[in-house]
Amino acid sequence: MKQTKKELEKEKLKAEAAQEASGEKDVKEGNGSAEEMPETETAGAEPEDSLEKRNQELEAANRDLTEKLAREKDDYIRLMAEFETFRRRTAEEKLELVNSAASETIKGLLPVLDDCERAMELLEKSSDEAAKEGTGLIYTKLMQYLKKKGLEKIEARGQKFDTDFHEAVAQVPVPEEDKKGLVFDVIETGYTLGGKILRYAKVVVGV
Repeated sequence: MKQTKKELEKEKLKAEAAQEASGEKDVKEGNGSAEEMPETETAGAEPEDSLEKRNQELEAANRDLTEKLAREKDDYIRLMAEFETFRRRTAEEKLELVNSAASETIKGLLPVLDDCERAMELLEKSSDEAAKEGTGLIYTKLMQYLKKKGLEKIEARGQKFDTDFHEAVAQVPVPEEDKKGLVFDVIETGYTLGGKILRYAKVVVGV
C-alpha cells in the first residue's frame, strides 16, 4: 500500500524526534561522566589516615634521635669529668713525688747544717777569724738556698714545749716557776719544709 504524503511526513517527524531524543541521552551520559571526575581525582589523593601514620613515624624517629643525642651528651660529660679527675690526680701525684724527692734531698743536708752550727759554736772561742768567716759564709749560703726551697728553722729555746714541733730528750729542774714547761736547751735544731715537719727539734725541757 502506498503511503500518502501526509503519512511520510509523519514518519519523518517521528524519526527526527527519535534522533533528537538519542542525542539528549548521550549529552546526559557525558555530563554524568564529567560530574564523576572529581570523585576520581579525590580517590587518587593520599588518604588522611596514611598521612597521620607517616606523621607519627616521623615524630617517633625524632624522639629516638633526641634521646640518643642526650645519651651521647651525658656520656661525653661523664668522660670529661673522669678525665679531669684523672688529670688532677696525676698532677697531685707528680707534685707529691717531686716534693718527696726534694724533701729527702733537703733532709740529707740537715746534718751539714748541724755540723756548721757546731763549728761556729766552737769557733766563737777561737782567734782564727778566717775560719769563723769561712764557716759562717758556708752556713749562710746553704741556709739561704734551702729557705728558697721552703725550709724553715723551728724556734725552740725559751719557747713553750709543744709536741707538734718539739721532742723532749731530757728534763732539768729550774728554780724559776715561770720557766717550767719551757724549752731550756736545744740538742738538735728542728726544721719544717713547706709548713710540714721535716725534723722535730730535740730539746731539754725545764721542770
